[in-house]
Amino acid sequence: MSAKRPYTTLLLLFIIVLLSLSNLVQGYNHLRPQECRPRCTYRCSATSHKKPCMFFCLKCCAKCLCVPPGTYGNKQTCACYNNWKTKEGGPKCP
Repeated sequence: MSAKRPYTTLLLLFIIVLLSLSNLVQGYNHLRPQECRPRCTYRCSATSHKKPCMFFCLKCCAKCLCVPPGTYGNKQTCACYNNWKTKEGGPKCP
């Protein structure tokens, strides 16, 4: 019985660490509305179509309360941002 106890403790510690990391990742993407503009400014900084990019990014951020990191891609980090589509089925959020 005592041989199993270290493994149980280690497993419990591992689960706690995983849950903590999960909360950190989710917390990174959950924004307050006033944090949208700086995040969208960076998100749209590499495009030549800044005005429409900012318009849609701010609209998406207001609804989803997250903006994916980087200037392109990484949409899987924000499910709402990633899954919001236009009427034609294309991505709504930049």
